[in-house]
Amino acid sequence: MNSTATVVTALSLALSIHLQAQGRGAPTAPKTPKDAAPIDLTGYWVSIVSEDWRFRMVTAPKGDYPDVPLNAEGKKIADSWDPAKDEASADHCKAYGAPNIMRVPGRLHITWADDAALKIETDAGRQVRLLRFNLPAAPAGRPQRQGYSTAQWEGRGALKVVTTGLLPGYLQSNGAPHSGKAVMTEHFDVVKESGGDQWLIVDAIVEDPQYLTRSFIRSTHFRKQPDASGWDPAPCLVR
Repeated sequence: MNSTATVVTALSLALSIHLQAQGRGAPTAPKTPKDAAPIDLTGYWVSIVSEDWRFRMVTAPKGDYPDVPLNAEGKKIADSWDPAKDEASADHCKAYGAPNIMRVPGRLHITWADDAALKIETDAGRQVRLLRFNLPAAPAGRPQRQGYSTAQWEGRGALKVVTTGLLPGYLQSNGAPHSGKAVMTEHFDVVKESGGDQWLIVDAIVEDPQYLTRSFIRSTHFRKQPDASGWDPAPCLVR
């Protein structure tokens, strides 16, 4: 083979290898939780109170907790609830923790805090929840009113959130308690209607070995708002 043929052969081989490499492509970085989101939870949402009106729109009387599966210890605490003592304490937000905040009528503002954490702000009680992806389930640091929430996208297009690390608080505004041992599992989903309305459905299961006899299950609904109209942050109320 002459020198010219050798050069041509070498160039052809190099071009073939280059084209094959282009076909395979460089390894792609995994998507962030934000980029991988199968549903869009961001925006402003207003709660629609279509059930449990007398427990959500007003503070029920002491001892009125028929749907909360309290054990004897939990009932004792609920039956001794004193709103005056709560008002006198430094913490007015016992009913605004993660296990009940989604039941407090008001509006949510959901945004991405970063590529791996959703932020939920509530105008009721001015609370902030962070739903963190790709982090261990064990709580970090001292207990908090909103706890420590880990999140993951599920195959069916919903968001699963598990919350631990909670301060003791209320499952209802009239003193039905949950302990610091409570664990809440939520599923967030978005439903779009043909007319354009969008609904956020939040199903929550609270398990508390200290105060509950069984799992406490609730479903809460929010309708998407076009903008921040009606957004009115207010402090926690005791009654």
